[in-house]
Amino acid sequence: MTTATRILVIDDEAPIRRFLRVPLEAEGHSVIEAGTARDGILAVAREAPGLVILDLGLPDADGLTVLREIRGWSQVPVLVLSVRADEAGKVAALDAGAQDYVVKPFGVKELLARIRSLLRDRAGASAPAVIEIDDLRIDSADHIVMKSGAPLHLTRKEFDLLWLLASHAGRLVTQGMILNALWGPAHAEDSQYLRVYVRQLRRKLDDDAANPRYIVTEPGIGYRFLG
Repeated sequence: MTTATRILVIDDEAPIRRFLRVPLEAEGHSVIEAGTARDGILAVAREAPGLVILDLGLPDADGLTVLREIRGWSQVPVLVLSVRADEAGKVAALDAGAQDYVVKPFGVKELLARIRSLLRDRAGASAPAVIEIDDLRIDSADHIVMKSGAPLHLTRKEFDLLWLLASHAGRLVTQGMILNALWGPAHAEDSQYLRVYVRQLRRKLDDDAANPRYIVTEPGIGYRFLG
């Protein structure tokens, strides 16, 4: 079970805030509301929420402005809600510091699952030395990966890619974030380079891209590790 958390909802539509409050409180969380960018930023500073749900279409400033302002002094997890479904908008929000992005209209069950994933990540902020997901066991100290009890032979870069994705299981990780973390800023646009490594990793995991068990592609944006 997820620990009860104070969650700040920044959305200019009161019906959306009410719609979110009911399931969040049913999960045991307390909910704070803000209807403008200014009030949202102040609420982050004053209330110290454990998670922020942020709408991008605010009346007094774009949600990305709010996100960048918050990221100047806080690492609170931020889940973006928006009617903007274009890839560029999603990438901009994720690269600006959002941990996840949900397009309106959305299903409550999916939203709650995304929130649980973010809160688990925050609770386990000190990364474990070993990650176990289904039949996979990934040991970061010894750089050993076992699948169904048998070792997988990965290159160092393949291991680093697997560890990065698995340590963010359930969350969307953008291409830019992966490339910057594993290859540095000079390769931030080399998405084809990344696709080659993902393809190699999938082959060794025996993972079907069309029906993935481990790695899901978010076209044009990044990857999500199931778990």
